[in-house]
Order: sequence, then C-alpha cells, then structure tokens
Amino acid sequence: MEMDWDRLAGLVERHLTDAPRYTSYPTAPAWREDYGPRELGRALEASGGSEEPLSLYAHVPFCRSLCHFCACNRVITRDPALPERYLDAIEREVEAVRSRMGGERPVSQLHWGGGTPTHLAPDQIRRLFRALTAAWRLREGAEVSIEVDPRVTTVEHVHTLRACGFNRLSLGVQDFDPRVQAAVHRIQPLETTAELTAEARAAGFGSVGYDLIYGLPFQTEASFARTLETILELAPDRVAIYGYAHVTWVAKQQRGFERTDLPEPAERIRLLVLAVRRLLKGGYVHVGMDHFARPGDELARAQQQGRLRRNFMGYTTQPGIELLGFGPSAISELRDGYAQSRRDLAGWEEAVRKEGLATFRGHRLSEEDRARREVISGLMCQGEVDAGRYRDRFGRDFSRDFAPELEALAPLEAEGLVERRTDGGLRVTGLGRLFVRNVAMCFDAYLPGQRAAGRRVFSRTV
Repeated sequence: MEMDWDRLAGLVERHLTDAPRYTSYPTAPAWREDYGPRELGRALEASGGSEEPLSLYAHVPFCRSLCHFCACNRVITRDPALPERYLDAIEREVEAVRSRMGGERPVSQLHWGGGTPTHLAPDQIRRLFRALTAAWRLREGAEVSIEVDPRVTTVEHVHTLRACGFNRLSLGVQDFDPRVQAAVHRIQPLETTAELTAEARAAGFGSVGYDLIYGLPFQTEASFARTLETILELAPDRVAIYGYAHVTWVAKQQRGFERTDLPEPAERIRLLVLAVRRLLKGGYVHVGMDHFARPGDELARAQQQGRLRRNFMGYTTQPGIELLGFGPSAISELRDGYAQSRRDLAGWEEAVRKEGLATFRGHRLSEEDRARREVISGLMCQGEVDAGRYRDRFGRDFSRDFAPELEALAPLEAEGLVERRTDGGLRVTGLGRLFVRNVAMCFDAYLPGQRAAGRRVFSRTV
C-alpha cells in the first residue's frame, strides 16, 4: 500500500517531543551517583559464574578537529602523548574488570566508538585490540565493528582493522552538501567516502554502514535529496538517519548556529519524510526508529525473525547479553543493572590509576524496572509486546499491570500507530515504527519526574 506522505508529515508534527532513545531502561538520567567502583565490583563478581557470551565496548574519545554539530564525549587533540596515556589506562581498566569477573566467558560482540577510534595509529589499534581479546576470547563469527571518520582513516587503517578481525565499519557521513559541511566544520568530499567504502569492501568487510544527520544548518529538501541519491548509488549495507540534536546545554559550540541557519521545524519534518521515502523506494528495510538496512543484511533478517535487540551500541543481532564498557563515559550493562565511568579523560585516568575502575554513577534494577524494560525493549526491537511471554517471565498479566499506560496510548491507537493484539499484548504498526519512542515513553515510570524537574536531558523525537 502506498504511504500517505502528507499524513506522515502531519503525524510527525503532532507527536514531536523530547524523548529518550531507550538504549537502556531506566535511562541514564535516572541513575544515582552513590553507585561507584565498589558497587560495580560486586556486580562483576556476581556475573562471573555465567557462561553466557559477553559484549565489549571501547570508547576512544579523541578527534583531530571539532564537528560543530557533535554532542558526543570527545577530546580534540593532536598531542600524540594522550592516546598513549589512554592506552596505558584502558589496559589497567580491562585487567581490573577481568580480575573481578574472570576471563572465561567468550565475546560475541565487540564495538569501538568515539570520538574517532581511527584517531589511533595502526599500532595503537593493534595494542587496544590485543588488550581486549587477551582478556576475553573472541568467539568465532563474532560481530566486530567500529565507527570511523573517513577524513582520517587511511588504507593502512582499513587493512589493520581487517587483520585484527573487524568485520563491520560505520562511516560518519552526515551530509555531502559543501555548504552544510562548511557550516558544521566537517569538510568531507564525496570521493573520500567513496574511496574508503571501496577499500573496505575490497579488504573483505562484510558490512559497511553510513550515518547521516538531518536538520543541520542550511539543509534543504533539494540539497538533502542529492545526498540521499548519492547514498543510494554508493549502496551501503546499513543507513542510520539521526535528527540533529540541538543540545546547547551539552555542546556549547552549537550556539554558533544562528536560528536562521537551522531548518524550520516544518522543513526538518519534510527532510525526515524525504529520507524515509527515498530509502524505502531504494529497497532498504526499515529496521527500527531511524535505522535502515538492505534486505539481506543481518539486522534486517533479525528484525524479520524476531531476533533484533538493542543496547548502548544501538540495534544489534546479539541476544540480551551483558556488556562491559571501557574508556571515559563508557557504560556497562550487567545482570543487575548499569554502571557508567567518569566522562572526563583526566578524571577517568586518575580513577583507573587509583582503583582500577572509574565508575561515577549506576543503577540497580528493581523487579518493576525489569518488567518495564522488557516491555520497552519489545516495542523498540520487535515492535510488539507478547502478553504470553510477559506472563511466562513475570507471572502477571500485561494488560492489568499496565492498564493506565494502555489507556494513555489511546490517541496513538486511534491514529493507527499502535494496535492491541488478540492475546492482550500490543503491536506497533508499520507506520508506528517511526514513532516508537513516543510509544515507549508511555511505559517509562521515571520520565514524568524528570520532566517535572524542568531539566532538558533528551533530544527531540524528530
């Protein structure tokens, strides 16, 4: 059935709000700062007896220059001493975690993000990779991925990554329009991205993904349409289209974007609708929220087979496994809750040097947290809540447990974004998958209090 694109634009405008991305539940603003290294150490010891595979994440915070749209945790530097000190500290952190948990469990997912992981030189990449995989054995067929900046990623980087065992690259693209690139201080010629894509495929990477951003200064429907056509020609395996998050309370450099430079809200909505329309027409599958993949991609297959999962690295095919995070600001997701390390590089290094761990906040999951996490995860990944599965896991009735939340969803149900299942569960419709954050937030018990506090902590849904 042909999508009513004008109706979609109207729905987006009506349901525009601030909301979490739900890479966890509860989300990080609900965590407490009385959760420190001692609490994480106990959680690691409690998880040590499991034989389930692990997921590992390394945060590499360094960038050569500042992209003005960016609100990530990063350190702008060209000082070669900083990466060496970082590697010294992260090796100590890895050993501290391994000594508390043990190193017997296999790893089925390894991901590096940043910052710019390929800010590290090839020999530094090998050193970090050895530190992680010497502590925990990489399982055959594991997903090993990394985020790269095409402007600083060399052919030697590509072959070093492939030789280590990386099999998936995610390239930061954002937009190919020269005026937009100049405005956000990220000059990246098309040829740079195309050449790196070709080099990665020739080296044997099984998946190459692109990250785009809509809502950037000076973007128009015409300019973004050209970027999207170029994307379709380059044919990445995955495409993520993020809305620009204007969070000046986090990223002060964004204050340089004059209001006249940013697309008006209506134009921003049209940019999203344009992107969705072009990608679907180009043969991509809408995996979830703002992620698209080619039909043969593992993410698309996992979604179709009900195996899609979500963690702090985004959508993944990995089952609900425990995640160990390393580096400044990195988050660990363990059986009993979450723990985050200090964000600032110097503070993280000092804490690791003194205690081995740099935890500054975390959260212990309650039984209610677990139930709500199950519901939100089902919505975000599978687009549904299976009432039978909920009953089997928690011994309770989903529709009775969440009667107020289901009542609050009535307006979305009337608009065809969600529907009740015959078993008493809930399903997000195909159209509703673009609004899944709006659906999930109805089940977030912490969100009303966070909003009442008056602090802006979440990005816009569009």
